[in-house]
Amino acid sequence: MHSPSPLVVIFGLAYGILIGGWFANGQLSSTFYDQTCPYASCIIREGCDGSILLDNSPTIQSEKEAIANNNSARGFDVVDTMKAKLESICPATVSCADILTIAAQQSVSLAEGPSWTNLLGRRDSTTANRTLANLNIPSPFDTLDGLKFKFTNVGLNNNTDLVALSGAHTFGRAQCRTFSNRLYDFNNTGLPDPTLNTTYLQTLRQICPQGGNGSVITNLDFTTPNAFDNNYFSNLLSNEGLLQSDQELFSTAGADTVDIVNNFSANQSAFFEALWNP
Repeated sequence: MHSPSPLVVIFGLAYGILIGGWFANGQLSSTFYDQTCPYASCIIREGCDGSILLDNSPTIQSEKEAIANNNSARGFDVVDTMKAKLESICPATVSCADILTIAAQQSVSLAEGPSWTNLLGRRDSTTANRTLANLNIPSPFDTLDGLKFKFTNVGLNNNTDLVALSGAHTFGRAQCRTFSNRLYDFNNTGLPDPTLNTTYLQTLRQICPQGGNGSVITNLDFTTPNAFDNNYFSNLLSNEGLLQSDQELFSTAGADTVDIVNNFSANQSAFFEALWNP
């Protein structure tokens, strides 16, 4: 099983929190399941918005098939396993939206990143919105202006939030089809992306030969691919961001995101604080 794109998960979670705030009636609480399902976090460890989990039906167009999610977001079977175990012990109690919230926190912690206390009590979506998913989820081909628009569109700021949440690409994988245009014919020039480190370019061309299998995957962070740290930002300083949407944060001349990337590269604590204390 390949890891789902962390940016999709974390951005989707942030978007889900915003949407959930409009529709949920209850107050979120870190102790929400203490009485009804006290071992919920432990069960999830064994094994965004919950609407990404909904499959196609006569009334639902699944967000799994949104452009940024289709053949990219994975791990749904793991969530299904978590949900099944919870249902066997605490029937009709823990929402899938909260399962994703807890799983995201535990994944970061297991990858040597920071830990935090989750606020729980989200309600599951009863429908999905593929149109909004297509409009609002960042694309690997987005320019900085495109990324800024999408973050602003869901109530996040387009500088610190954008750079910090993009840092979720400190782990996870991406398919060749999401960046091969940078290797051979960037913007229809017949040349590679000029912002791509030439040594890294040759490495990526070996992984993704021209006309090859677009579903082959490689690490988003080639330095420490399985750790949640700040090396993602150090890679950008060396022009070794894998996706166009990664490198745009640092290589766009005059952008206000450049200083933020520099800061997070030099100061991992600043990166962690920006994520958990927006």
